[in-house]
Amino acid sequence: MARLLDKLVILMICVIGLCSDNSWERPVVVLLISAALTLFSQLWDNVKVSTILVVVWAVSCIFFPIMICTLPLILFEALSLRRPWLIVPAFAALGRADELTMVQLVITAVGSLCAWIIYSRISRLEAEVDKLHALRDTTAESNIQLSMENHQLAEAQDNEIRLATLRERNRIAREIHDNVGHMLTRSLLQSGALLVINKDEAMREPLESLRDTLDSAMTSIRASVHDLHDESVDLHKIIDDCIASVDSRFRVELDYDAGDTIPADIRLCFAGVIKEGINNAVKHSTGDRIRITVREHPGLYQLVVADNGSCTEIHETGIGLKNMRERAASVGGHITFTPSREGFRIFMSVQRKDKERNK
Repeated sequence: MARLLDKLVILMICVIGLCSDNSWERPVVVLLISAALTLFSQLWDNVKVSTILVVVWAVSCIFFPIMICTLPLILFEALSLRRPWLIVPAFAALGRADELTMVQLVITAVGSLCAWIIYSRISRLEAEVDKLHALRDTTAESNIQLSMENHQLAEAQDNEIRLATLRERNRIAREIHDNVGHMLTRSLLQSGALLVINKDEAMREPLESLRDTLDSAMTSIRASVHDLHDESVDLHKIIDDCIASVDSRFRVELDYDAGDTIPADIRLCFAGVIKEGINNAVKHSTGDRIRITVREHPGLYQLVVADNGSCTEIHETGIGLKNMRERAASVGGHITFTPSREGFRIFMSVQRKDKERNK
């Protein structure tokens, strides 16, 4: 729009020169043609078409010297195309300059100078606008990059906190097992020994009550230690450790898309199936690639362990596949084994409970 307005200003200068002609028919025709070509070039917005229009315009000046009065407009269009040499044919019309008045020649010269000044101003303005756009894009990109880095940093910090929490849970579970558990075990043995050597019937009931209390405490401690250990299971770390131990002839790919809300029993089950699946691949697969996929869907948890070794049938001579089926059944999951010429695939899914879906 800015260029169109500038063209209209330059066209008005050309109109002043055309009005200085002795007749009115030729200026009107030239003005209409010039305005039409300018608008057509502006609306078409095609470099090739605009170049052809400028050349035709310049050549027409040779046959119709009155069109020299529109030289400022031609010059501005050529400068906009960054091809000022396109107006060279128009200078051939200077040989017939005697057909124009001195006023027309002066106005044309002044108009050409104005066209050059306007174009220079617009070029500088557009250059500054381009710099501002580039700066805006760079700033936006930097902000996005900074946001991503902050997000990664926050995730790293959360992961460190989670790992520290898991380590602390393991430490507490170990301390309870090694200290409190051993002391309770010793107390149980001592209470049992006292019951054996006790001859006083009045003390039997209190001793039996003491033994039952200690046994109940021992059961509670074992359950707490078991829960602490299960909650401290880091499935992603277990998978990473399994991958690190794989034979170098295999390239292991991991696609892990699950949060920290997978129940402990399912995490332990997945860990066991993954270990068994990797061991089977290393022992029996003829391929060189293992892919592990762990996904958390709205309705289920999914595990896939696949290799690219050719396998057309399953030989259930060992206990590996049986163990995986038992693990899947223990958490209410479904597991399938698919042999093919493209590889062996283990697919396991465990349906999420209703309360897990609502979280």
